[in-house]
Amino acid sequence: MPNASARPKNGRRSRRRRREDPARNELVSSSLESAQQCLFNQDYGTAFVHYLLVLNLAPMFKDFAKDSFRFTLFKWTEELDSVGRIQDLFDCYEQALELFPADEVILNSMGEHLFRMGFRDEAAGHFHKALKLRPDYPEARENFYRVANWLVERWHFLMLNDHGRNRKYQQAIQKAVQSGCNTVLDIGTGTGILGMCAKKAGAAEVYACELSKTMYELACEVLAANGMDGSIKILHMKSLEMEVPKDIPHKVSLVVTETVDAGLFGEGIIESLIHAWHHLLLPPQRGENEFQEQSATGRVIPAGATVFGMAVESAEIRRHHRLCVSEVGSLSMSAAGELHSPVSCSSEPDDSMEPYTTERLSRLPGGYKSLTEPFTALDIDFNNVQELEGLSSREVRRIHLPVTQEGELDALAVWFQLHLDEESSLSTGPQEDTCWEQAIYPVHNFYWLSNELIVEVSCRDAYLRLCSVAVLRDGREIRLDKRLDSQHCENPVSNPNPEAELCSALACLKTDQNQTKDYSMLECSEMALLNNHDYHKSFCSALTKLISQLKVKWQNQERRSGDQLDCSDLFYVLDVSEGFSLLSLIAASRGHVKAYSSVEKKKQQEVLKRLARSNNIPEDHLEFWLNHVEDEQGMLQRPSREKLWSAIILDCVETCGLIRQKLMEKASLARCLLEEGGSIFPAKIVVHGMLVESDTLLLESAVQGQEPTLGFNIAPFINQFTVPVHVFLDFSTLECRHLSESAELFVLDLMNATANYTDREVKVRATSGGRITAIPFWYHIYLDQDISVSTFSQNSHWKQAAVVLQQPLEVQAGDWVCLTVKLHKSTISMTAHVANAPRPMEQ
Repeated sequence: MPNASARPKNGRRSRRRRREDPARNELVSSSLESAQQCLFNQDYGTAFVHYLLVLNLAPMFKDFAKDSFRFTLFKWTEELDSVGRIQDLFDCYEQALELFPADEVILNSMGEHLFRMGFRDEAAGHFHKALKLRPDYPEARENFYRVANWLVERWHFLMLNDHGRNRKYQQAIQKAVQSGCNTVLDIGTGTGILGMCAKKAGAAEVYACELSKTMYELACEVLAANGMDGSIKILHMKSLEMEVPKDIPHKVSLVVTETVDAGLFGEGIIESLIHAWHHLLLPPQRGENEFQEQSATGRVIPAGATVFGMAVESAEIRRHHRLCVSEVGSLSMSAAGELHSPVSCSSEPDDSMEPYTTERLSRLPGGYKSLTEPFTALDIDFNNVQELEGLSSREVRRIHLPVTQEGELDALAVWFQLHLDEESSLSTGPQEDTCWEQAIYPVHNFYWLSNELIVEVSCRDAYLRLCSVAVLRDGREIRLDKRLDSQHCENPVSNPNPEAELCSALACLKTDQNQTKDYSMLECSEMALLNNHDYHKSFCSALTKLISQLKVKWQNQERRSGDQLDCSDLFYVLDVSEGFSLLSLIAASRGHVKAYSSVEKKKQQEVLKRLARSNNIPEDHLEFWLNHVEDEQGMLQRPSREKLWSAIILDCVETCGLIRQKLMEKASLARCLLEEGGSIFPAKIVVHGMLVESDTLLLESAVQGQEPTLGFNIAPFINQFTVPVHVFLDFSTLECRHLSESAELFVLDLMNATANYTDREVKVRATSGGRITAIPFWYHIYLDQDISVSTFSQNSHWKQAAVVLQQPLEVQAGDWVCLTVKLHKSTISMTAHVANAPRPMEQ
């Protein structure tokens, strides 16, 4: 013990005062003054450097300078972003966080940049930190909800709620371990559930790998909560990068995985298993009985799969992948060339195209019609490495399918049966009560099936490719991939639809051979938008009405002033829709209008130019505004300043069913740029909703129930990523009980700022008793006072969204439910409680 008598008992050491450094103080003072002057001059880069110097030398100024420093940081990083200096941008944020490590605003802003750059895991970490520092910070909360949909996809919840699937995997793993598979590797572990099943079954060693940083961290939390963090080694890496003994000490006897998508091979299971068999797994079993107990051999769960397909007719699939109308908003589309979605399957790999998309056929709006019986497309044995390696070089298989119902061929639908072992399997078929969607291989041209369809199956690049290649008619094979032209004008099928027959006949009259080479790819939602007849008809009417009103106003001004109207003066219309839009061209076709389009892609601009020429629209009446703008800050500003806009068309609703971010800010700017009598389209958006009871939405939003999943505590950890708003919802086919009529929930007035509010309380009467689990909502988009379109119409290109309540609300028929609806920066949120409201007659 030190000598206590060395110092007086009650003595205190006098505290040394820090010696003043005049030179240092002068530098701080001059740098602070320079920072403020640079800020005034909008020299944000220099201002940022001065602030860094001041705050590093004199931390006592942090509170005083925080707001100015933040403003400078955000302005400077915006400039860096605009010129592509991404590394410098993130260096600035790192320097800022060294000074203010607990600043939730800076953390959130850096997260937004990371998310835009595609670094979703890192963005989520910053949003999460910001929320921990300030749980009521709305920007960080909304950003976290947005990124959570990317990081923990909704199918994770569905799979964990799929008790049948979980039990079958558990039983297959238990059997394998008990038969001697003592060392296990779980590839793509997700929440860690399959690895934990192996450990619980008695495996001596269990390893797991996970590429997603978010899911890796989540799995680590789950393992720790279940007391297995010391007995299961989890690696944050691809299985393709794993080596023995660097990452695991020796080869394992069992690989468990579910790295399969709706098209079976889309998540790279073939490549992963080939690598595993060569580098991570013991050699496969030899002998007639594949599942006999045998030591020092390896195996895989699932053991294999069988893929099934079926030809289908579906108007919903059709309108998302090819043009189904000959006219859009009074514009003839004959000169558009070939327009189709980027989803197309051919036997030759094409990096610009996706071979398939996915749909849940049981929830497809309008349903579907089976044109053939289901057929077996492919069998694969995951325990046969030679078969896996030979998959890509398999000969193309041709399958002849008798047509069981005549109809229009829109797609091949594909699903599979996953064989876990010799006794147990899982099906992803459309009739199954499953968490899986089906793979959809769309057809881009019109074909009527009546006799026989020929399909080719291949796996050239380890993707499953199914191509509808030919039909048989009168014993002759007619290829479907040959475009109709003047040399191939024979109608390939007998078509009972006169209108479609006429379209096919017109296609045969083409004389310009080069015209068939004109094609452009649009996103699926853009194709559906082109096919939305009511949407374009409504815009056509509203634009015509506005132009007529403005012409009358001009004529009245002419009469009052006595001046002659300048016929060369045009109305100016700006369309700032996201993606491909014909609204600018529709505006230009109204006459006396110069329209500006925000279409960016050169090939799509060419489509608009061809349509303008073919519809007799003067070339100088259509311009592409973004060709003249270097950054989006000036998006709503006029390129020529002599005249304000007559109309500005805003894209207000995302395809997923949410209001577009910063809509109200854009509307505020747009109002300032309108000429007197001009209009924003749409002028107003009314949000409608309904009370429903839907177990489906609950299952897709969070792990349900109080019981642990297979005995493991997983729900509290993955449910951190539960989001309150479910998007991309087809309300027309959602399994639910309606507990109320639809009601008006909120109004966004884009033309009148004083009419807007940030929150509203709405009372909705329950028409049936039950549990309110969600409030689906959609929009009536008013182009003017009389003309509107709905995002809930049958041919809408929009989906709907739903607020899912954290706790279901019990109601009786006749109860009044009080909804508090809030709008924060274009994000809608809702809460609900039963209200003791008077009867309607007493109100």
